[in-house]
Amino acid sequence: MTEPYAGSGAPAALPVCPRHPDRVAYVRCQRCGNPTCPECQRPAAVGIQCVSCVAQSAREHPTTRTVLGGRQGGQTPVVTLTLLVSCVLIWLLQRSSMGTEIFQRFALAPGIGWHEPWRFLTSAFLHGPLIHIGFNMLALWMLGPYLEGLLGRARFLLLYLISALGGSVAFVLVNPVNSMGAVVGASGAIFGLFAALIVLNRALGRSTGGIAVTLALNAALPILYPNTIAWQAHIGGFVTGLVLAALFAKVRGNAAAAYAGSAAVTAGLAALGAARYFLG
Repeated sequence: MTEPYAGSGAPAALPVCPRHPDRVAYVRCQRCGNPTCPECQRPAAVGIQCVSCVAQSAREHPTTRTVLGGRQGGQTPVVTLTLLVSCVLIWLLQRSSMGTEIFQRFALAPGIGWHEPWRFLTSAFLHGPLIHIGFNMLALWMLGPYLEGLLGRARFLLLYLISALGGSVAFVLVNPVNSMGAVVGASGAIFGLFAALIVLNRALGRSTGGIAVTLALNAALPILYPNTIAWQAHIGGFVTGLVLAALFAKVRGNAAAAYAGSAAVTAGLAALGAARYFLG
């Protein structure tokens, strides 16, 4: 590429990156106007900024967080949407010719849980009738964005998955260990979210009265569909959500303490499940 000549007839100096003077850079930072090489370019809302301007902007406008560790500012609830879409896509696959195989490979039955422990979590992504997934996904959409914004993505995902695990462990604890009666559904995780909403809102001095109807409808589903939805998972998920939410409320923005506590709760649930199999 030929560089234009200055008015005096002498060639203009090639633009170089201030951080890497040995590199020619024809792209300029939209903020400071300096040439910026590919290594120093950062996408911005409009155009490209250099790493120096991005760092300065971060210092001038630090990210604000909630007292529980989430980021303020209405970010897209990525985890909520990912969980919701995953459950819906898997449910659609269950309606296809692959449905029987998916159920047999990933649903949880106490008699096979010890040999295939991944079922304690995978069963939470499977569902029965339309009303089953409908109520669960409605509740996830109602609760998820708020809790994800309050806790942050990582802690929200831990809350969801560990509550699902708690629901599965409760199902195994109550049923015979050799039973082949299977359970599916995200109800344990959803009830964990209900519990967390109650605990966290009370810790922040906020009202929780608006969730009573949705909670009651979800609690009634095991009566309407006793062969598909297990009340044990509801209780297990709810209790697990209570414990995790109380932990998150206590440690507030201390991420290390939140993750360590989550690991301890997970280990406790695994120990309960293992004890059930060992003790029969």
